[in-house]
Amino acid sequence: MINLLSNLKIAVSENIYLKDPESSDLGKRIVEYGILLIDEIGFDSFTFKKLGAKIDSNESSIYRYFESKHKLLVYLTSWYWAWIEYQLVFATQNLPDEEQKLKKAIDIVTRVVKQDSTFSHINEVALNRIIINESSKSYLTTDVDAENKEGYFKVYKRLVSRISQMILNVNPDFKYPSSLASTITEGALHQHFLKDHFKSITDCNDSVSPSEFFVELTLNAIR
Repeated sequence: MINLLSNLKIAVSENIYLKDPESSDLGKRIVEYGILLIDEIGFDSFTFKKLGAKIDSNESSIYRYFESKHKLLVYLTSWYWAWIEYQLVFATQNLPDEEQKLKKAIDIVTRVVKQDSTFSHINEVALNRIIINESSKSYLTTDVDAENKEGYFKVYKRLVSRISQMILNVNPDFKYPSSLASTITEGALHQHFLKDHFKSITDCNDSVSPSEFFVELTLNAIR
């Protein structure tokens, strides 16, 4: 199993990058330190020049992999959701009960992220903070429709569709499975943000997790 996981590659749409960062040591360093730097200074302050200084490489070498910092952010968000999808599929495939599958799926999408040693160049905890704080910038752009047609967000949409189908597997008559699935996925990020920054307007805290909230919300809605 360890050998199997060590060969696992998270698939991201090749339309997002110019050269696959997984194909070289430099590409992996761009991703690794890109995550750490965005987490440290924020996406708005992040530049390829700063990243180049961090990895002792020319700024132009980064542009051989990604044509803009926006494309890097789209890559990171796509990688994150593909990683979450992998965990969801792996954890639910052998569960016999549909409600248990749904509860496990919600937990995986909404829980606090822990470091995954399978991917040594990815700090998933730092990446999760980026997803919470910055991921909306990957699609709240004037080019979102064109980028959607290019398949930039297909992993994210596929994950939401999986959860939507799980909801229907529990209650085939529920009218709003996709709306609820996307609410769970995006709402979890928002609740984690509120828990960390606007504590007075959420009930999630050290005792009540976003996972508990969304499991109860979902099951009450579809029963």
